[in-house]
Amino acid sequence: MATRAFSRLKTPICTSILIRNLTRTSIIHHSLPLKPKVPALEPDYCKPICGVKLYHDGRPRGPLWRGKKLIGKEALFVILGLKRFKDDEEKLEKFIKTHVLRLLKMDLIAVLSELERQEEVALAVKVFKVIRRQDWYRPDAFLYKDLIIALAKCQKMDDAMQLWEDMRKENLFPDSQTYTEMIRGFLRHGSPADAMNIYEDMTKSPEPPEELPFRILLKGLLPHPLLRNRVKQDFEELFPERHVYDPPEEIFGLR
Repeated sequence: MATRAFSRLKTPICTSILIRNLTRTSIIHHSLPLKPKVPALEPDYCKPICGVKLYHDGRPRGPLWRGKKLIGKEALFVILGLKRFKDDEEKLEKFIKTHVLRLLKMDLIAVLSELERQEEVALAVKVFKVIRRQDWYRPDAFLYKDLIIALAKCQKMDDAMQLWEDMRKENLFPDSQTYTEMIRGFLRHGSPADAMNIYEDMTKSPEPPEELPFRILLKGLLPHPLLRNRVKQDFEELFPERHVYDPPEEIFGLR
């Protein structure tokens, strides 16, 4: 409408100038910028998108074999060699002399830990004997603990007891987890008397006792009421606020 009105003016020069200014102004105000500034979208880590949470939930990421990168090539070679010759005692001893004895401290400990993880406990015991002969070895309760627990889980209780005695000779005391696994291992092995021996040793430990080994022993000694009553009495004295569940006696034919 404005351009039509100005086009009727008698002065064409003024008309052309006004039309030019109006057109330029409208283009400047209504045209889009060449590079629009779009605000960056920042993800809201608190709100899920399409049912998927964007924040890290604490679970490990990546392949499960990433931990094997911490083991050196020499250690991996030794692990494979030990497993290869484990059924041939002569070749195994020769391999230990030629390859295991030359490993450095961290590689030896890595080999021991990996054999325990793979439940190759017989090989782990041999490697641990090599470790104890090294000049840098110092009595360490954690080395004993991991190996004893691995042996107890595999029900190798004779070997576990041998390590237990060696640990006590070095003036090392097990922790609550070691006592728990030893008691559980003897109960699974059908040796309640040996489990009670471990219990007696636990009562003499300088560390304060925990509830879990008592619970496991009370459950495993249900067919042995005399031994169970003794443990129950000690449990009630140490943990007066805890309750011990006693199943009906006729379940085990005690009546």
